[in-house]
Amino acid sequence: MCLIAWNWQPHSPAPLLLIANRDEFYARPTAPLHWWQDGGVLAGRDLQAGGTWLGVSRGGRLAALTNHRDPASQRADAPSRGDLVSAFLQTDTSAGDYLGALLERAANYNPFNLLVFDGVSLMGLESRHARVLTLPPGIGAVSNADFLTPWPKLSRLSGNLQALHEQEPPSDAQLLALLHNPSVAPDADLPVTGLSLEFERALSAAFITLPDYGTRACSVVRFEPDSIQFLEQGFDASGVTHTAKIATKLTVS
Repeated sequence: MCLIAWNWQPHSPAPLLLIANRDEFYARPTAPLHWWQDGGVLAGRDLQAGGTWLGVSRGGRLAALTNHRDPASQRADAPSRGDLVSAFLQTDTSAGDYLGALLERAANYNPFNLLVFDGVSLMGLESRHARVLTLPPGIGAVSNADFLTPWPKLSRLSGNLQALHEQEPPSDAQLLALLHNPSVAPDADLPVTGLSLEFERALSAAFITLPDYGTRACSVVRFEPDSIQFLEQGFDASGVTHTAKIATKLTVS
């Protein structure tokens, strides 16, 4: 996952709305959104390593992960970060306890940001700082830097999400339009992460289309009073491959 934004309203009937784009090489095998047979997870699945980038559970949990962009720190022998998402979804541990325990081994992985929701708290972990955050109500976002770092596409997406909410509850079509935005940032506003200027420019768009790499999934997740609505639109180098919308009743005790 490379771009996530959310509206967190903990005391409302619909406490969490999350939108996200997953960017990945087109050649990496992926299963679309579905219910996993092992563990009651609703998510797409990385068929190369077995984990996922974004998922929910019947009990009302959510987890999502972004990689921290730092080419110099990548290790080929590091374990898959996608397992951290599915592991949270298959436990009943609180968000705080899960992230607290993960701090002890976060450095074993390539750098990441992990967002988790346990039905009560929305929290994040920045692995490179070994820091756990309790996220405040309202609009928030994370990309391939620390939480809320104002990269151009992050500021654009969160600002547009805020504007939609100020008008009326946004529709799926309106939210997908935000995720489909191909606009790139001016060169002067680009972050410096160790990539070429050409690549930094291409990655500054919310929706990325390169010859062998791009946005593979756009997702909209809504937590309603007694259900979760999960919409996923999948892509490959040729365009849309599938659109799936799955609703599940919450089984919170």
